[in-house]
Amino acid sequence: MTPHAPGPALTVDALVERRLPDGRPAILLIERRFPPHGWALPGGFVEAGESCEVAVLRELEEETGLRGAIAYQQHTYSDPQRDPRRPTASVVYVVTAQGDPQAGDDAALARFWPLDGLPPLCFDHAVILDDHRSGRYVPACARTP
Repeated sequence: MTPHAPGPALTVDALVERRLPDGRPAILLIERRFPPHGWALPGGFVEAGESCEVAVLRELEEETGLRGAIAYQQHTYSDPQRDPRRPTASVVYVVTAQGDPQAGDDAALARFWPLDGLPPLCFDHAVILDDHRSGRYVPACARTP
């Protein structure tokens, strides 16, 4: 073991999906208030003494005003280039939440975007959403027949 070895910062992202009135699936995104600017999944850094599960629900509420419940963990993404600020590893959770999002904290805007009409995304969030759409990491217990 190497003491004090530098490593990636631990982050979390919430993947909240719902249906638009026309029946199309949509995903909750925030427009980032701080660099790097652009659209992203709600999420952020895990604080000291906090579990990933607590952090993802806290970040979701801080950035969108929505209180959520974790459905399942999708995957952990750890490409060292995924965040231009520094290496991070993000645990992505599929989360359910009711209500209308209201931007707060690090989010300038929060809204649901149709999965077939997403804006350009920050970080590796396009990869995360491609994996979600394809069902690549969906556990068997969460698959719909």
